[in-house]
Amino acid sequence: MDDAVIAAIAKWPNVPAVYGWLGLTARGEWRLRGERIVKPAICDFIGRNYASDERGCWHFQNGPQRVFVELEVAPWVWRVATEPTPAVRTHTNSRARQLRGAWLDEAGRLFLQTDVGFGLVDSMDAARTAESFRGGNGRRLESDGIDEWLVGRGPDIVVVGRLLGLEGDSALARLCAAEAPQRFGYVCLPQPQ
Repeated sequence: MDDAVIAAIAKWPNVPAVYGWLGLTARGEWRLRGERIVKPAICDFIGRNYASDERGCWHFQNGPQRVFVELEVAPWVWRVATEPTPAVRTHTNSRARQLRGAWLDEAGRLFLQTDVGFGLVDSMDAARTAESFRGGNGRRLESDGIDEWLVGRGPDIVVVGRLLGLEGDSALARLCAAEAPQRFGYVCLPQPQ
């Protein structure tokens, strides 16, 4: 968090929280009352002061006030670069270093668990990320390999972390999207206590 935010919390510890104003889309875009926030400085400020509480509710600490975030899908949205070197970054531009899990949900969306946390791969980067998938034999998948795996007839799939700039590999597993918040400890629609 920014030093100014920490100082404001100390000075005004009992400012009421805000709910229903700020959202995070599946593409990693911040929305204020449904309108996309486009100013980079504001997005960066929100990103630097984005955290979760003990309930798994994500919020933006705006000075002394917590502005709770409605999550469209997950608390992190992963952006994957392969050039000039592979790297996985959050929508707030934090770099992930270690791959700890990988899942496909029923809609074909890819989720990763890293040292930063659990999140959805941006749909624009899903095909790039799928380049890291390997069959049980360590070879690149054939074009129908994922389709075969999805219906339970294909070989096991391993996500090779080094191809994404991450340490470690992970077997690809199936995930029911509706179960993700409870399984990974986050709240999509925070409510006042």
